[in-house]
Amino acid sequence: QLQLVESGGGLVQPGGSLRLSCAASGFTLDYYAIGWFRQVPGKEREGVSCISSSGGSTDYVDSVKGRFTITRDNAKNTVYLQMNSLKPEDTAVYYCAADPFRYGLKYGLYDYWGQGTQVTVSS
Repeated sequence: QLQLVESGGGLVQPGGSLRLSCAASGFTLDYYAIGWFRQVPGKEREGVSCISSSGGSTDYVDSVKGRFTITRDNAKNTVYLQMNSLKPEDTAVYYCAADPFRYGLKYGLYDYWGQGTQVTVSS
């Protein structure tokens, strides 16, 4: 069974850092592009970052450029989102998603989704 599991969320003060992990089971991530998305109640799911299957291409929404970094470790079947200089507006449930054919920041591109992890940035 193909499954994605996010972890690493939590409560952090403004200016702090978190590293989210997206671990795959039941399939190998090597051939999948991965996207990170976030959602707050009442708003649409927003694409935050994505990485191609090779890791050679990445993209970020403007609001996180220079603060977030997406990487992948195919040997560990895991993709990471390093989040630095966190702001209260980064508070959301963060989801990872995978797709073998498509890549980008639009949530409709991805067929496989994790259950999400809560990130709260507050003093």
